[in-house]
Amino acid sequence: MAKVNIKPIGDRVLVQHIEEKEQVRGGIIIPDSAKEKPQEAKVIALGTGKKGEDGKLVAFEVKVGDKVLISKYGGTEVKIEGEKYTLVREDDILGVIA
Repeated sequence: MAKVNIKPIGDRVLVQHIEEKEQVRGGIIIPDSAKEKPQEAKVIALGTGKKGEDGKLVAFEVKVGDKVLISKYGGTEVKIEGEKYTLVREDDILGVIA
């Protein structure tokens, strides 16, 4: 895993999508623009944390290296040193893939 020079703020999590293998069915190749954004991603970096109602930091439920399912339309895509990443709120993470 490459070292990324970005530290998310608050309850944001930096993830990198896990690209699905390109499949050809019946000789037709689907262009990238027509493919859905993959929902599986790998956690790259965690933010500084979210504060609870009592003012204390709430621990993240995910950790760096976890494979997660994220909301299809959540997050903001960013490009860092030629690689695509997405910044999502922890609430946009639907679950951890065991």
